[in-house]
Amino acid sequence: MTVPDAAHFLEERYVRRQGSARLLPLFYRAKPLIPRRAQMSLRRSIARRQRRRHEACGQFPRWPIEPLLVDRHEDALRRRLSRSGAPRVPLLGNWPAGHRFAYILTHDVEGPKGLANVEPLLEIERKHGLASAWFVVAEDYHVDAAILDAIRAAGGEVGLHGLHHDGRLFQSREHFERQLPRIHRYLREWGAEGFRSPATHRDASWMPELGASYDSSFPDTHPFDAQPGGCCSILPYFLGDLVELPITLPQDHTLFELLREPDIALWRTKATWIAEHGGLVTILVHPDYALTADRLDHYDQLLAFLRDLQGGWHALPREVARWWRRRAALEAVLGESNPEPDAISDLGAVRWWAQERNGRIVIDTEEELAHA
Repeated sequence: MTVPDAAHFLEERYVRRQGSARLLPLFYRAKPLIPRRAQMSLRRSIARRQRRRHEACGQFPRWPIEPLLVDRHEDALRRRLSRSGAPRVPLLGNWPAGHRFAYILTHDVEGPKGLANVEPLLEIERKHGLASAWFVVAEDYHVDAAILDAIRAAGGEVGLHGLHHDGRLFQSREHFERQLPRIHRYLREWGAEGFRSPATHRDASWMPELGASYDSSFPDTHPFDAQPGGCCSILPYFLGDLVELPITLPQDHTLFELLREPDIALWRTKATWIAEHGGLVTILVHPDYALTADRLDHYDQLLAFLRDLQGGWHALPREVARWWRRRAALEAVLGESNPEPDAISDLGAVRWWAQERNGRIVIDTEEELAHA
């Protein structure tokens, strides 16, 4: 039996779409006709069943953590250790300056209510000395340039969240190609480097045509949306020449609206696991739903928790995408499987060391080894 390669999961080739590309636009057209209470009652009932299947029963991809690609990477390191006979082997670090993991803050502005609620979230980020990316829909509501300027003045970046929040972008090649010229224009006019698809609807083979430097539409694991699935990755990766920054924490809407979680315990657990495995923590909080003191407090608690995690690199998504391109260039020079330690340092890269300890793969930075 042939074992699927990583691209099988990164590009979601394993997912049977079951007509979701056609059904999603129908859902958005019918949505205004269905009372919100009835919508949420139905979606919560479905979400409970999906959670049981993917969390308690372990249906692939598992939720909230799918370790498949992490486990594969660690198995590859075990084989390297076995071949080398050395107690530890060097590898190219995932992040710059000795950081063990990275985290980015992102917001999707679905409608006017969300655009009017930018400032409370910016204020929480200022309190913690952090900045964020805001993905804005171009043609569904009036986009006040002053709000975009306020985001940039706070140290943030503006990204494009599609032309319309209606799920039609990937419905067909005709719809996709019809929207591309305007997508390219808004990216240029807003100085935006990033794109996130409305409702995170996506097609791996089409994404590079968007003309962005990076995309952030693929969850690592997410069974709850109209387009379920996940790329199974907690690291950035490439779709053609496009950097993909996966959404690795459950969205706020999923956690608090659908699953009715009472606190951020699940966020803490997942973020800790990602940090331990050197990954990218991508937070997605919608200003459209962060409208109560409790919801704002949840966000405040999350940022405080991330700041206290040791070894984190906080950056904007565009900075992470730029770093990942540089890292890919270094990896091409060094070789993926067994880079020479001196070669890593000579190219200005960060060197990590892998060893097996009590049956687990443990990664140490140079600094940690020096102080051991």
